[in-house]
Amino acid sequence: MSTLEELLRAVFPAAPEKSFAAWPVWAESSEKPVEFTPMPKKAAVKLWHRARDFDRQTRKKGGHGGALGPSALQVLHALIFDFLNFQTGRLDPSQKAIARQANLCPRAVSDALKRLKSLGILAWVRRCEARFENGRYVRRQQTNAYAVLPEGGWQGYVPPLEAPLPHPSVWGKAPVMPSVLDAAVSEQRASGDRQSVIRALELGPVGGIEAALARLGRALLTAGK
Repeated sequence: MSTLEELLRAVFPAAPEKSFAAWPVWAESSEKPVEFTPMPKKAAVKLWHRARDFDRQTRKKGGHGGALGPSALQVLHALIFDFLNFQTGRLDPSQKAIARQANLCPRAVSDALKRLKSLGILAWVRRCEARFENGRYVRRQQTNAYAVLPEGGWQGYVPPLEAPLPHPSVWGKAPVMPSVLDAAVSEQRASGDRQSVIRALELGPVGGIEAALARLGRALLTAGK
């Protein structure tokens, strides 16, 4: 190599070698298959209502929306009601498809997805596929695999208090009705009418104490006339 060639190489570096790889994929994209978790429709609808409740909780006076905001709610609605397969849990639409269903621009969808992820409402896995094409190893980007997470892990959300479930030993049992004596006492407190109390006692068993009290009461009423 002549001195002139060395000087030219030092002043004008060679252009970088052209890459023949497939178009780049996102960092941390996984080639492994994703296992989706089934989510019953009832559970998915519950999460949607909890997300709206979360947004209302965090809305500031005079502000437009809360922690999620309108665009994130629209994106979450589209994910749950337009793309989520309740039986298999599969949820992997493209951002263009989400934008079309949520009636938002792609940039708004991207920002909304990031907001949902930062709040712990949504998680996703970047996916790509690898294969040989014409003897070349290539990697191609695929759509993300999404998952709507339980409300227990949402950042800053306070779930509403729920009534405890009944004990399994009482499931399916009919409600306990008040006794005839309790009904008669309630009638006495409510109206004070002795006739009404006697009629309530007469609803008891024929040979029971209620019937005996009813007969005694009628006898006293008759004697007092």
